[in-house]
Amino acid sequence: MEMDLVAHCGDTAMGPFIYTLTAVDVSTGWTECLAIPNKTQIAVSNAIKAMQLRLPFPLLGIDSDNGTEFINDLLYRYCLEEEITFTRSRPYKKNDQAYVEQKNWSVVRNVVGYDRFETEEDLRLLQLVYEYLHVYVNFFQPVMKMIKKERIDGKTIKAYDVATSPYRRVLASEDVDFIHKARLSNLYVRLNPVTLRKAIDLNVGKLWKIVK
Repeated sequence: MEMDLVAHCGDTAMGPFIYTLTAVDVSTGWTECLAIPNKTQIAVSNAIKAMQLRLPFPLLGIDSDNGTEFINDLLYRYCLEEEITFTRSRPYKKNDQAYVEQKNWSVVRNVVGYDRFETEEDLRLLQLVYEYLHVYVNFFQPVMKMIKKERIDGKTIKAYDVATSPYRRVLASEDVDFIHKARLSNLYVRLNPVTLRKAIDLNVGKLWKIVK
């Protein structure tokens, strides 16, 4: 999974503020967002452990940028213990993390915006937003994957597959165990996208009201 942090600092990076850990599975598009109080090694490592518990498949690899919140002994030792492959992008090469960068905008910024979040109440509400959002995005938001790219007469031609939700891609994957697929299917039949969207909007509204 590609991983990155989104800073909810508003117009200034001075002082303490909240971050979002965004993670996306390159194969299925499964996306997780977790609100954390800061970008310390402990906060990031704890968020990754929490995320790992709710993934519908084993976490086999982490790819991050070169920030010290990821490149540190704590996370390195954890990956060794859990047999997780740990790689990092090249410095100053944003395209190396194109999948998670896209989710930073389409999932995080598109829903909660660019305001500054810094209080305990902000953190609680943002965590609540993500509890609903990760279900809504993964089960009901179809995404396309590029399956072919070629350059013809100086133009880059791209071809995409049919837009499908990450949930459907997980079910179609031969690399995911049946028991994980069964758990997802049992959850899916109990979900209502309208109810989820209302819960997201309600809590985002509370968050913005506090900020304003």
